[in-house]
Amino acid sequence: MAVNLLATRPEALLRVKGVELGVAEAGVRKTGRKDLLVMRLAGGAKVAGVFTQNRFCAAPVILCKDHVALGHPVRALLVNTGNANAGTGADGLERARRTPGEASTRSTGTSPIPARQERTRAACRAATPRP
Repeated sequence: MAVNLLATRPEALLRVKGVELGVAEAGVRKTGRKDLLVMRLAGGAKVAGVFTQNRFCAAPVILCKDHVALGHPVRALLVNTGNANAGTGADGLERARRTPGEASTRSTGTSPIPARQERTRAACRAATPRP
């Protein structure tokens, strides 16, 4: 796993039509760092996923698999770092289900720590790109 990578300069990134990005500090595990990414997708966007084959996977992975399999509309992807919300049982799955609106979650980080929903919701509002 790569660590201590330099941040990419925003001007070096290429735009993707129909995708808007926003970041915020949610304090998921540590304070003072941007640990939440919101990717807003244009209406009608199609999503697909490649998921772990492991029978043990985090609540956000279970939820995303279900959304993709059922063809649910996804208008945003919500990615946090610092807490994978894995090994948290029914409570973790319920927290993943409370993701705002038509968003699909991706999480990386330490397990088994329950997702800090209140911090994520506030940061999600701050990170959401404005039209």
